[in-house]
Amino acid sequence: MKKIIKLSCFIALTVLLNSCVSTKSTLKNVDDNAPIPTLTKDNTFLLTEYSKDKKYGYDPDYPINVFYKNTKDENLNAERFLNALAGPKGEKITFTKLESCCPFPTKRSEMGAGFLDVYELTWPGQSTPVKLYLNIYERGYLLVPLGLSVKR
Repeated sequence: MKKIIKLSCFIALTVLLNSCVSTKSTLKNVDDNAPIPTLTKDNTFLLTEYSKDKKYGYDPDYPINVFYKNTKDENLNAERFLNALAGPKGEKITFTKLESCCPFPTKRSEMGAGFLDVYELTWPGQSTPVKLYLNIYERGYLLVPLGLSVKR
């Protein structure tokens, strides 16, 4: 009887996990040919281009694809990106990782699925915090999201 219960639980868990991740990715801005960004002397990414798309970084289907090489440094590129940003008028930003969400299929994970990381950005004088979606599993062109600027 215990074996039947364990088997039933295993099957239920497998079905649940498989139903959480679609077999087709909804991410719109993945580009494996995007160049690996240059690092500054402060160990941040050198950002030179601004996004013209209001969804870039603000919509889970258009995350900022920062990529990483292995699980040892999985947050490194997200921090390199975020530390290169400033508020709209050059204000110093602070950021906090809120959660991981929005599962999607990827070949760059042992599980076959990845999650987006949601960060909250704040700066002095800001009325409402900004939320950005970052993807550590895929590559894409790194741009400054609308409403933000490059740290000087």
